[in-house]
Amino acid sequence: MKKFRKVLDGLTTSSPGGTIGSPACGSTAGTPTAAPTPKEIDVQETLVSENFQLCKTVRHGFPYQPTALAFDPVQKILAIGSRSGGVRILGRPGVDCFCQHESGSAVLQLQFLINEGALVTACADDTLHLWNLRQRRPAILHSLKFNRERITFCHLPFQSKWLYVGTERGNTHIVNIESFILSGYVIMWNKAIELSTKTHPGPVVHLSDSPKDEGKLLIGFESGTIVQWDLRGKKADFRIYYDEAIHSVSWHHEGKQFMCSHSDGSLTMWNLRNTSKPFQVTFPHGKIQKDGRKESCKPILKVEYKTSRNSEPFVIFSGGLSYDKAGRRPTLTIMHGKAITVLEMDHPIVEFMALCETPYNNEVQEPYAVVVLLEKDLIVVDLTQSNFPVFENPYPMDIHESPVTCTAYFADCPPDIIPILYSIGAKHKKTGYSQKEWPISGGTWTLGSHTYPEIIITGHADGSIKFWDASAITLQMLYKLKTSKVFEKPKPGEGRAAELAEEDPFAVQMVSWCPQSRVFCVVGISAHIILYRFSKYDANTQIVSLDVRLQFESEDVITPSENENNPCYSEPGSHSPQPHHQHAASPGSGTSDSIKDSIPCLKVKDRVVRVPPGYQAELVIQLLWVDGEPPQQITSLDINSAYGLLAFGNCNGLAVVDYLQKTILLCMSTLDLYGAADPYQRLTRSPRRNRQSTSGLTELSDNQQSIDMERSKSPTSDHVNGHCTSPTSQPFSAGKPRVPMGHEGPRLTRRGPGRPPFRKAQSAACMEISLPVSHTEGYASRRAMLQQFHGVTMYSHDEHHTTTPYCWSERESRENSFSRSRSSSVSSIDRDTKEAITTLQFGESYARKNDTLPTPCLWVGTSLGVVLVIPMSIATDQEERMEEPVTIGPSGAVLMLKGSVLHFGFLDCMGALIQSPYEVWRDLNAPEDPDRPRRRKLVHFSPFSSQDACGEGHLAVLCSERQAKVFLMPSQLCLFVHNITESSFVLRADVVPVYNSVCLACFCANGHIMTLSLPSLRPLMDVNYMPLTDMRIARTFCFANGGQALYLSSPTEIQRITYSQEMCDNLQEMLGELFTPIETPEAQNRGFLKGFFGGNSHNFDREELFGEAAAGKASRSLAQHIPGQAGMEGMKVAASGAVGELARARIALDERGQRLGELEDRTAVMMTSAETFSKHAHELMLKCKDKKWYQF
Repeated sequence: MKKFRKVLDGLTTSSPGGTIGSPACGSTAGTPTAAPTPKEIDVQETLVSENFQLCKTVRHGFPYQPTALAFDPVQKILAIGSRSGGVRILGRPGVDCFCQHESGSAVLQLQFLINEGALVTACADDTLHLWNLRQRRPAILHSLKFNRERITFCHLPFQSKWLYVGTERGNTHIVNIESFILSGYVIMWNKAIELSTKTHPGPVVHLSDSPKDEGKLLIGFESGTIVQWDLRGKKADFRIYYDEAIHSVSWHHEGKQFMCSHSDGSLTMWNLRNTSKPFQVTFPHGKIQKDGRKESCKPILKVEYKTSRNSEPFVIFSGGLSYDKAGRRPTLTIMHGKAITVLEMDHPIVEFMALCETPYNNEVQEPYAVVVLLEKDLIVVDLTQSNFPVFENPYPMDIHESPVTCTAYFADCPPDIIPILYSIGAKHKKTGYSQKEWPISGGTWTLGSHTYPEIIITGHADGSIKFWDASAITLQMLYKLKTSKVFEKPKPGEGRAAELAEEDPFAVQMVSWCPQSRVFCVVGISAHIILYRFSKYDANTQIVSLDVRLQFESEDVITPSENENNPCYSEPGSHSPQPHHQHAASPGSGTSDSIKDSIPCLKVKDRVVRVPPGYQAELVIQLLWVDGEPPQQITSLDINSAYGLLAFGNCNGLAVVDYLQKTILLCMSTLDLYGAADPYQRLTRSPRRNRQSTSGLTELSDNQQSIDMERSKSPTSDHVNGHCTSPTSQPFSAGKPRVPMGHEGPRLTRRGPGRPPFRKAQSAACMEISLPVSHTEGYASRRAMLQQFHGVTMYSHDEHHTTTPYCWSERESRENSFSRSRSSSVSSIDRDTKEAITTLQFGESYARKNDTLPTPCLWVGTSLGVVLVIPMSIATDQEERMEEPVTIGPSGAVLMLKGSVLHFGFLDCMGALIQSPYEVWRDLNAPEDPDRPRRRKLVHFSPFSSQDACGEGHLAVLCSERQAKVFLMPSQLCLFVHNITESSFVLRADVVPVYNSVCLACFCANGHIMTLSLPSLRPLMDVNYMPLTDMRIARTFCFANGGQALYLSSPTEIQRITYSQEMCDNLQEMLGELFTPIETPEAQNRGFLKGFFGGNSHNFDREELFGEAAAGKASRSLAQHIPGQAGMEGMKVAASGAVGELARARIALDERGQRLGELEDRTAVMMTSAETFSKHAHELMLKCKDKKWYQF
């Protein structure tokens, strides 16, 4: 605990803020008068470095780019491998574990040690890994790296410790699972095939032991050769040479026949009595053509042949369709007797596996389900019902149903919001699922004691919004909202509607949600905002539409006195609520004859519509095209239910809307917000000269071609190194050129003639970019690039968090360096044509130094590091609030930071977080109760409600991409300043409650996650979490209360992390157990006759055959054994296993050695005594030898 005092007398000259220069801590709104200022601030800072530790908690979603599948039939857990080296292990809901190979190599195959709590993974770097699953966080126990051969197939027989490994050269090696060392027993390809064969059989594609005799190994080669190898006799029992390539082999449980799938779409059945030819060849999907020939079919990639006691056997396979129909969906075919069922899939099939009742391959299999792993989904089919329904998937595998374009994370929500959303969402659930329980039910999971309500919101490219219950490190779908229902569907042949039909005009850019008032705001790609209110009742409503003309050119300004004539002001007609009507002129026309003006991008439904319970649209705000220029995308948003106001901004200016009265209160350019208080005193330019496109921050140049190239770029459709860098797109002008073409030639344009101002919205996770991280210049260039992306699609993690719009110039793209300084110098600022609004927040504050009482204010942050405080006057009475207009005063305080402003936070003088006021939720559609009329109930958090001893005022925490400052309001004195980074820049920042205190959490572009104490801005944690190699993480990273955060780790997965030491300590309790002690089912009694007449050979001893004594040692150069780093947790968990046994054995040996040493000493003493006794006895014998008996 650290206690500090800050004396404010003479602080202007002594504090760090006094040396910053520029109008950093000053205000042009007036000089302090009799306004009381606290003489000292006494804050008890309780946070210390030991409170923070960074670790991953859980990963949600579908494994990205899956490659392999495995199932433990006894433990009933499922493993999925991916191309990036990840392994997801799933059990019952709540049991979900993610493992990652350090090499990042693709997982080729997975093999469970059935009911042993272990998993073998074979990776593309020709390495085998043994994972210990008997701990909550699995770890690698052993690894074996093959040096000279490539691994193609693995097989581990049930209850065997010897793993068969097939290679690309056609050889088969055997690995001891316990020691993870190669056996000297090798089946060479040239011994497996006949000596007369002149061609190589190809890689090994199948290995399996015969159900009839474990001493027989069936080897399938890619070329079509099949060999049954006698392991004892070290010779081939039979060889099959087939013309078609083999993809898979499956045994009948009796071991007398097997089935193969081939590349020509055929299935062949082979009997061991006659292997000269198959006794059955079928083309399940091959039809006989008119000329009598079979039509060609696609390969059958895998087949499984499973028997059943009470019915015909199941033959399940993927592929095999005919080539005649193009664009056919991938299929899974189930042949049960004479019935053939073809299940069409939405995505290509990666792998499938039949789930059977028994783990023994020599018993009747009794399949009850089929797990189908698709490229983008996981499906389980119920085989016990004739119509083969699918099971309802309890895992959140559909996060990516439409590409994710934004995320938001809310921890410690009101406890009643989750049940309400779930009850509304449950009414729209799909039906037709199997009534049986989910078959993947392994592991154990209990609700931990450290849980609280958490909600994750995802926005998608199709305009849909999903609410997820993220409590207790699980994820469950609550409610889905479709924003596209607010707008009319484009009709074919109507203007640009036909072109837009295949685009994503409804893609979500950012969301703002107030859980207490249940007011929800969505910002879309088409420069539109939709405001939703929550109701438990359905209603008939007409959506109100407001059109805002927020387009401004700084060249139009002649003198500051002419601001009132500036075109950035909205037209008088647009201030009144009115249903939106589409103009007759088509905004998609690409000719210069039809200039698009005063037309929104979308058409709102102008009729009364029936809306179901849940979130119901109340207001739509759209920005208009102006003079053929598309509206610039919205870069910041904040909504306050207590005030009934909504504010948003872009690179042109700021607009404030009263959503209760449905009026526009303010529509003004950023430059006009300053009035006479512009800290840079920017010079005006001649009107309409070299006017540039309405993009973000751009750079003026005397080079005409440079300007044309800059203008021709869509601010949201940049490409870097051939990769898509923008998850969404923005309208771009197709009207007449704003700059006359000179002798350099026509303008460069990225979009062909007639193309719509949209393109298909990419997910926030589709962007893979290699970015420099090693030198300062790379950081600067990357910052310019990243900040351009921020202007395209915003990602908001709470009601107030927004980010910054930028434009990455063509020159920067060519030189890969950030040429223009982002300093606060007047010269660089004067060259910027736009100053974007980057963050907004409503709250009770002081706009001027001489204010004595806090008033409703709007804090505005810009891309140039300027912070404005705008006061407002709002009626408190409910009737007056609905009738009297809200008045907005001129700008008050003007504060400065380095870099673009990212976040605001407010603390009282005791260091406690001041929340924004809100309105308690009330259902506007509920039936009227005359005894209890519905009235607005507001909750305010006054800045001086908790510090009577400190006097009035509050602390304002301001964070930009470079530094953080703490100001005292209303005196506007800078108490503390901290330069967060010099070589990089901050991407996300938030003031978060943690440990009953608050801190400032930052995520930087170089991958560092930092926390700073408040209000002193003392560094508490700085962890280099991950190198920033793609834009997905930067775009979706967001903080939440309680020391948590999340980001989109892949296009289909959400990774949650924590930087709280307490949660890291309790994480083991919250995670599920993968392994539960279960007795292995006993093998069925096969009976005397079956066992006598060629039954399974139970006397096959693999240890005797493959052990070092019989087979010798393998070549050291063939494979290298690498011991695993199981970690301390693995040591603790394995205390009752092999590691613990070894430790106890070592201690016992030491004790035994000590006892043996003591025994040896005693034995030596006894030997000495015996020798002495023997000597004396011998002397006595010699002395008495010649004496007679009577002489004694």
